[in-house]
Amino acid sequence: MFRICLFLLVSLFSISIAAQINPDNIQIARDEWGVPHIFGKTDAEVAYGFAWATAEDDFKTMQQQLLPIKGLAGLVNGRSGAIFDVGVHILNPHDIVAEKYDSDVSPAFKKILEAYAAGVNSYAASHKKEILHRKLFPVTPQDLLKSYVVGMALLSGVDNSLNRLLSGKVAALPPNESRGSNAFAVSSKRTADGQTYLGINSHQPLEGLNSWYEAHLCSEEGWNILGATFAGGVSIFTGTNEHLGWAHTVNKPDFADIFQLEMHPTNKEWYRYDDKWERLETYDTKAKIKLMGFFKVGKKQKFFKSKFGVTVETPNGFFALRFPANQTIQAAEQWYLMNKATNFQEWKKALDMQGIICTNIVYADMEDHIYYVSNGKFPVRNRQYDWTGVVPGNTSSTLWDTYYPVDSLAQVLDPPSGFVYNCNHTPFLSSSADDNPSVSNVPASMGYEPPKFETNRAVRMLHLFEADQSIDYEEFKVIKFDRQYHKPMRSAPKLEPIFSLDENKFPQIAGSIQLLKDWDRVASEDSEAASIFILALYDILRKLKDRKSLITGDELTEASLAASVQSAQDHLQENFGKVKVPLGQVQRHSRGEVSLAYGGGPDVLAAVGSRMQKDGRLRPIAGDSYIQMVRFTPDGPVLESINAYGASAKPGSPHYTDQMELFTQQKLKPMTLNKDEVLKHAKRVYAPK
Repeated sequence: MFRICLFLLVSLFSISIAAQINPDNIQIARDEWGVPHIFGKTDAEVAYGFAWATAEDDFKTMQQQLLPIKGLAGLVNGRSGAIFDVGVHILNPHDIVAEKYDSDVSPAFKKILEAYAAGVNSYAASHKKEILHRKLFPVTPQDLLKSYVVGMALLSGVDNSLNRLLSGKVAALPPNESRGSNAFAVSSKRTADGQTYLGINSHQPLEGLNSWYEAHLCSEEGWNILGATFAGGVSIFTGTNEHLGWAHTVNKPDFADIFQLEMHPTNKEWYRYDDKWERLETYDTKAKIKLMGFFKVGKKQKFFKSKFGVTVETPNGFFALRFPANQTIQAAEQWYLMNKATNFQEWKKALDMQGIICTNIVYADMEDHIYYVSNGKFPVRNRQYDWTGVVPGNTSSTLWDTYYPVDSLAQVLDPPSGFVYNCNHTPFLSSSADDNPSVSNVPASMGYEPPKFETNRAVRMLHLFEADQSIDYEEFKVIKFDRQYHKPMRSAPKLEPIFSLDENKFPQIAGSIQLLKDWDRVASEDSEAASIFILALYDILRKLKDRKSLITGDELTEASLAASVQSAQDHLQENFGKVKVPLGQVQRHSRGEVSLAYGGGPDVLAAVGSRMQKDGRLRPIAGDSYIQMVRFTPDGPVLESINAYGASAKPGSPHYTDQMELFTQQKLKPMTLNKDEVLKHAKRVYAPK
């Protein structure tokens, strides 16, 4: 009876907030690859259809994004989910959304959120067996925004600062190298055909949370964009409309601050703030964990709030965490307005909202504008303090509450060199030497990556751009799919000696050493040296305490490098019966019954992050995922794209693996924004019901 009442509630909720939406007015057109093209008269109708189509393809991930928002992840996923529940409780998106929903969300965008929530709830009511937990539904517009707040916090690296607090550690944790991406644009000044090019190449997990989902959204109210989002996103995060396009890459400036509180000598939970003593606000959480499918165990944990934000008691005292991600709820609406922008001025106006509080952005458009910005919502911090470490939490002079505008950030617009790029390296190397942003023009407290910090991808991209003063579109794609490690290893100089080890000193690996010496450093499927290098590299990365050692450390001695080559050689001998094994036999792009040879490796432009399997092979789990390449021609943008697996995350779908062959061959599929063309060639057209 309870279950019946629940779904009646879900259905009634869907009807009440989207009474004006008739699913029969919405078309979902599936192309030959199963990619959904959603058509409707209004933006709200498209949002409803988008939610339904996403749920058809990956309802599980949509729910996984929302479970911790309602404190249900522990009940579905066990202890790992409970940790996520606690983390969301600490980040506290509930208060910020409740406080700002009425004032900071426009009436027009509320309709989008309401329609999307209605679409999700309608699908849930019609597919009861797919629901992970009955208490997840109905989903509300506020739930969707809470998910964005948490997503922004994690994307900006707040989880690293939070881990430091909860573990009692003060030293910074090693960077998370799985977060990456490439983005690049070339203006007519640099192209052989006088057109403008844009490369969208995000590096994300290939499946599950934060994996890319491709869609085309098209209404009669001016929403017409093709690109990718995460399952549960209410608009496109990265893509191209009829006028312009953009790409995101992860940046790592200082988006969070830790404050040490001065506690009262006798009255616990009181702290000094200027000349007064203030009392900490207490709030508890009980994370419920599902054990053996029957029992629920609740572990109570105590947290606090101070004027600076969430506060935690550690063995070293009380510390508070403050970050911009939970100060705004406008990320979702900003992306929606970027989706609908028709020129650079409109797009820039949306950017100025600063709801998207992090990520580099590379932009290009029909008017031949190209643009790069290391975007962020940066606090205006008191310059009298060192913000690279812990700052005092006993004074109002460290309590920031204003932010620098976008125009003050590191950026380049329409450089004379005709290109901009970012590969997760410093923003001060984003074009040619003469066009780069100046370090002196941005406050040091923003904590941007150091001016000389580069990745191999960044070194390679600049090298390839500088080597070609007139790039045609095919050459543009060659740059994107490059698999070479630069010689010398400028981004990881401590790794370079692995290519010049002495065979006489290490005779047991003499053959592998010779392979590395003769290697052209291209991680192709048929390269035997690539297998040795990539396996050795993973061994090295496992052993390093801090990956900065690849640049400045002393850990990588000749002996340690030789030991990693020995480890790689032993692995190949044990699992393949020989040492000389092509990379395509070692690294397999696999899903379901499909297993394909795959080249690439960590930090090449065609990036691959793989995990070792029980059979001794590497399976890619991150790196190149959704790729979109764009030419802005006089007749409009010409689009090509590819995704790692297919349009559907459901094993029974014909589109579960159908893009894999093209993906491994570094080929793209043609796509279009033209509604008539889509409907003409669609394999299926239906209403979301």
